[in-house]
Amino acid sequence: MNSRTDDTRTAYDQKYASEEHYWTLRPSSSCFEVLKCMPPDRRLRLLDVGCGEGRNAVFFARNGYRVTAFDLSAEGVKKTRELAQKVGVTVDAFEADLNTFRLAEPFDVVFSTGVLHSSDPGRRDEIMTNYQAHTREGGLHVLSVFVAKPFIPPAPDRDPNASPWRSGELLRYYADWRIEWCLEEIFDCLSSGVPHQHAVNRVAARKPGSDSRGGG
Repeated sequence: MNSRTDDTRTAYDQKYASEEHYWTLRPSSSCFEVLKCMPPDRRLRLLDVGCGEGRNAVFFARNGYRVTAFDLSAEGVKKTRELAQKVGVTVDAFEADLNTFRLAEPFDVVFSTGVLHSSDPGRRDEIMTNYQAHTREGGLHVLSVFVAKPFIPPAPDRDPNASPWRSGELLRYYADWRIEWCLEEIFDCLSSGVPHQHAVNRVAARKPGSDSRGGG
């Protein structure tokens, strides 16, 4: 593990150490795109990349998905497990670094929001190729990434080692997939207690092929 990764882990461990939930318990708006595009009318395997304190992973588990989730922060993984236990659902949560962890099993849905800016730009092609290769035909990716805009100041609680994406960069990975939904938006945030804004690209894309079979 390198020092930059250690610094990032320490920063998030500190954010998540409180009994309060840093990102609240409200699921991301992107969660509802998963429900709309691939409802859990059968047993679907869903991966939450960078689950934080578990708000989205637990939301999906409560709605019938078979959820696997990972995060760099041990404190985040701990709170994810505790939240799942509290509401009576199962989430397979573990600690891992998205820059080095690679999938070895297939998923029906790959989900991530506000995390992929922590990926090394030099490894993004490798990461995205791995996620796509381990998505079943007809499967879905729903991803949100922070993008750099010169007129938006850096967030006060930003990861100093993060590298925001460029506008449109995420979409290029899905040139051969069916785009179910995409947008770029600017939203207000109070995560640090200080009002600030983020620019974000969001995409829901379906892998070509027959409908995802679920299970596995």
